[in-house]
Amino acid sequence: MTVSTASSAVHITPVVIKTFLAHGKKKALKYKNGDEAEESRDDIFFDEAFNIVKAFIEMGTKNTVESLQAFTNTHVPAPYWAAVSPLRIPLSCCNRAADLLIDWFDPDELKHIVGGERWWQVRGMDGLDAEWITEKEFIANVEIDKSRKLSDDEEDILKMESLDRVMLYIHGGGYFWGSINTHRYQLIRFARKIKGKVFAVNYRKAPQYPWPCPLQDVLAAYLYLINPPPGALHKAVPPSKIVFAGDSAGGGLALTALTVLRDLGLPQAAAGVLLSPWIDLTHSFPSVMKSTETDIIPPHGFLAKPSPLWPIDLLPGKDGRARESITGPPPKPGHADTLEPTQDRLDAEGDSGDASSQPQKDMLEDNSIPSTDTDDAVLDIDFEPKPPKVLMKDSTAVPLELCAQIQLYAMNEQLTHPLVSPVLQGSLGNLPPLYIMAGDGEVLRDEITYMAHRAAHPKDYPVRKGALESERQRRNAKQFTEPTKVHLQVFDGMCHVLTVFTFTESAKFAYRSIAEFVKHVTDNDEEHLARNPFPELHRPPSDLENEFSEHRTRKKKSFFRRNKREEPLHNASEPQDTGLYKEAVETLANEILADGVPGTNAQEVKETIDPGTATRDVPNVVMIRERVDLHGKTRPMEPKEDMEVLQLPKESICLIKEDPCMRWLKGQEEWDRTFRRAAKRAEKKRIKLRAEAERVLNNAKAQGLITVDHPKTPSRPQRLASHQRSTSDTRVNRTIQEDRRWGPLDLGDESPPPSAIAKRTDTREAIALLKKSIYHTAPITHETVPKLKHSDAIRAAFDPHDDPNRPPKQSVSEQQVYPTMLPWHGVRMWDQLVGYFMRESTRKAADKAASSGKQISSTIKGIVDTASPGGSGTKLPETKIKEQNAYTKDKESNGVRAVGLNGHAGEANGHTDGMA
Repeated sequence: MTVSTASSAVHITPVVIKTFLAHGKKKALKYKNGDEAEESRDDIFFDEAFNIVKAFIEMGTKNTVESLQAFTNTHVPAPYWAAVSPLRIPLSCCNRAADLLIDWFDPDELKHIVGGERWWQVRGMDGLDAEWITEKEFIANVEIDKSRKLSDDEEDILKMESLDRVMLYIHGGGYFWGSINTHRYQLIRFARKIKGKVFAVNYRKAPQYPWPCPLQDVLAAYLYLINPPPGALHKAVPPSKIVFAGDSAGGGLALTALTVLRDLGLPQAAAGVLLSPWIDLTHSFPSVMKSTETDIIPPHGFLAKPSPLWPIDLLPGKDGRARESITGPPPKPGHADTLEPTQDRLDAEGDSGDASSQPQKDMLEDNSIPSTDTDDAVLDIDFEPKPPKVLMKDSTAVPLELCAQIQLYAMNEQLTHPLVSPVLQGSLGNLPPLYIMAGDGEVLRDEITYMAHRAAHPKDYPVRKGALESERQRRNAKQFTEPTKVHLQVFDGMCHVLTVFTFTESAKFAYRSIAEFVKHVTDNDEEHLARNPFPELHRPPSDLENEFSEHRTRKKKSFFRRNKREEPLHNASEPQDTGLYKEAVETLANEILADGVPGTNAQEVKETIDPGTATRDVPNVVMIRERVDLHGKTRPMEPKEDMEVLQLPKESICLIKEDPCMRWLKGQEEWDRTFRRAAKRAEKKRIKLRAEAERVLNNAKAQGLITVDHPKTPSRPQRLASHQRSTSDTRVNRTIQEDRRWGPLDLGDESPPPSAIAKRTDTREAIALLKKSIYHTAPITHETVPKLKHSDAIRAAFDPHDDPNRPPKQSVSEQQVYPTMLPWHGVRMWDQLVGYFMRESTRKAADKAASSGKQISSTIKGIVDTASPGGSGTKLPETKIKEQNAYTKDKESNGVRAVGLNGHAGEANGHTDGMA
């Protein structure tokens, strides 16, 4: 069964029932035992949503990669109240991004590590899918010139020019699934919160398009924004108005893109928002092993049912998926212990089977690597094993060596490259301000926390010597020493990418914090942000508008009925996030007053925060470290010296270690047993597909295909097919494209990863790419575009994956799937479910607030009665009442609970600030 809405419902329904029953038993047991400890999953709605997401991802691992990609890259129509305008970033922008990456890599790196400079530029589509997203109400009254004929989407793009804040969003999904469709509802929410627009990019995904393909696409999207090509509808967006944002894999790509721009001296974006970024693909941090029960990520990683596409080795070899390491040259095709092997090692590569096994401690002694320190003196440092070698807990054991690729995004030998695992960058300093979010219960918590501190304190957290083999990383470690301004928030009890669970108080607070950060960094100039990039320290505080003060409604049509009903434009619970944010501002102000700010006079800071003299920002704050409880209330993070993750030796960072390796191996062996028959069928399918690809290529050559190793000129005019075709056939675009540099037939001297579609001929998608490159949109290395042979056209007519009259559909890792029937997709079902949880959680919060309000009212009434003439208490002096009234008025005008000169917050009348 493939991944579909129907199969998801069948798989998830029992989970919903089981969760409901288990939840009731758990709550009853806690009540019986008098356990008052609060947990995130005490909330039935979060418990259900958590298990639904976890079950869906688990179901994905029991299906093929292609089916999961197709389901999550199926086009889902946008809500009618959102302005979502699709477009295609042209090949010219992709080429500019490729040139940047070629400049970033040195030639040896491109050859030995990346595998060449052509294969990752090969793509099936004529560009890159993207979307502009905002709410229609933001552009409803914008007038544009309608002298030329434009579509509704094009008109919306022109209207969006009135919005200057841009969030460049990169979606997550383990680098191999997900799309702009799975994240669209979240992105609409971001657009509303920042009162701006979101630019979302549907980058190519692994394993068909592994690293650095997605990175090239992200850079192409940024270049498209700041330097639009001819024909683009938008004007150039200043980098100071762009914020990179991404979740999970998208967060890792966002951070990596920011480092590339920094290294090349290109204009930097205003900031980065990293939501649970995946930045260590070796899984070397402790939380990877400790937090599997509290996270949605599968314990064995992202496995898959075998198919012609994945895994690369459908069946384990004679040594299994892992074996004992051997000394001597690294196993093919990678470089197990050095990033750039010496010529002697390359010459000896064929003799890897002759050496005997050694214990790890002996290998550490025998394999020191010459390295260069900051004084250019040559030293011998301890051997730091690189993938596929595994660091063992027992130094007397023979180290393991991986014989199968463990990540879909990159080969084992590439996992420690700083553009794959950016936590291992030579330096994370000199980057634009970063807002970084993590869940305390997620497996990536430790690597996110460590990365945040590395960025804010480059000198305190240097990278290990084994990561400084390349000249660029050595130079970066010396050059980029300025602290990056970082706001780190770790949310209690939350799992990976908590913003998915939009109905929780934690998520509401997170959305508000992100929105205020984005508005602050895009609304203030560079000089201002150099002093303070944090909106929480802005004085006077930003004016938080109550988005729900006006009674605005929208007409909502039922999906099945034509009747209309009125409902609030936004969910009525959302003013809660404003109140939570204001409380967080006050908490942070108190913390700063208590602890002081390095390099700033304490009295100056006190006067800055004091609402009576608030005229400037709190300066010189490098890092804000906060924990956020289940109700969105912040508190200071514990001291750095008390955090286990910050005490890890740098030599242990980004190494494949025994425990996570054995856990993956156990899962992969279970999958090998369960899907052994499927693997054998996939192997037979590969043989048939190779024969089909060979036939297609031979027929094309017989029909006039001519290619050259290099184009004769940098830019060639478009040419029609070598055989005359009907001019009435407008459905076929048979041309040579001047902006398409390379195709699958131009990679003879390159060594792309074995999963890459560019050089494969054993998958249906690879054959579709080959046909498109030959018959429809050939690169400039082709002299001719041959006519489709009659026998091939007849076969295509009976092939559901092909069509003789138009280019074949490309890989679902790149091209969206468009359903032929009215879609009721799982993404829309999830949105409906979340909407239900939102309404119910709102009702519960309202009931609780009403109950609390009655108690507060009676308490206040008692105080008033006591203080009034004739009361049993002492009446407040008149001067004191005036002071309190003045205090309240001043506090309300600043939009945040006041902090007195003694550093304490206001009392009774400060507790309801900002709660709409």
